[in-house]
Amino acid sequence: MTKTQTKISDAPVLEIRNLNQRFGGLTAVADFNVRLQKNELSGLIGPNGAGKTTIFNLVSGFYQPSEGEIFVAGQPTAGLKPHKITALGVARTFQNIRLWNDMTVLDNIRVAQHYRLGYGFFHSIARSRHYVQREAEIAQEAAELLEIFDLQRYANETPGNLPYGTQRKLEIARALSIHPQLLLLDEPAAGLNSSDIQELIRLIRWIHTKFDVCIWMIEHHMDVMMELCTQIKVIDFGQTIAEGVPEKVRNDPAVMTAYLGDDVI
Repeated sequence: MTKTQTKISDAPVLEIRNLNQRFGGLTAVADFNVRLQKNELSGLIGPNGAGKTTIFNLVSGFYQPSEGEIFVAGQPTAGLKPHKITALGVARTFQNIRLWNDMTVLDNIRVAQHYRLGYGFFHSIARSRHYVQREAEIAQEAAELLEIFDLQRYANETPGNLPYGTQRKLEIARALSIHPQLLLLDEPAAGLNSSDIQELIRLIRWIHTKFDVCIWMIEHHMDVMMELCTQIKVIDFGQTIAEGVPEKVRNDPAVMTAYLGDDVI
């Protein structure tokens, strides 16, 4: 192994340096920095419009930063399209569930693995041996994921027919199907009732134990963040105002002011 390979293998799963994002005259993210290590479970919180989802969009390649650098496992992501960043091992879910409702639950898992197919257009047209083998492997892996997530009974359903909490579970299962090293969860508890939220907490804790993945999550349900995360970073108007262990963050005056306002404090 070369020195360069050793350096990359020892690098954080995600490192963001001096990140800035402007939209016209609006600064959405200002001088943001973070380092996430392997198997870490961390949170990113802040009031509505603080810039949290913008940061996730920058990490996953939907936006290119105005300034700053992003590294995934030591690899710079500057200029890379979303599918290239996915290939580096970055998977995500969204505030509003994004599933392919014209496909079955099983096919939602299978299609997410398209970048790992390893065959081209002519292989698929000719239905070569390699094509048949890879399709069988992907179908088997998708079926196993559905079983792991207790979704196998929905395999031939379309996602729109599933309960909302089950759709959330499917979206997370689909993200994990690409074997990510970094999983970005953008408000996974949004729209869930209290019992579904408790099930989500158990699910995320189980995923963190079962899968070799670093999890970074945005969430407005503070009880979810306090129960799951070992470190939390807080932003407001694009700027970091606090970071640390959950108890420290919860009692930080700047955080209380950002959420409740000076008059209440």
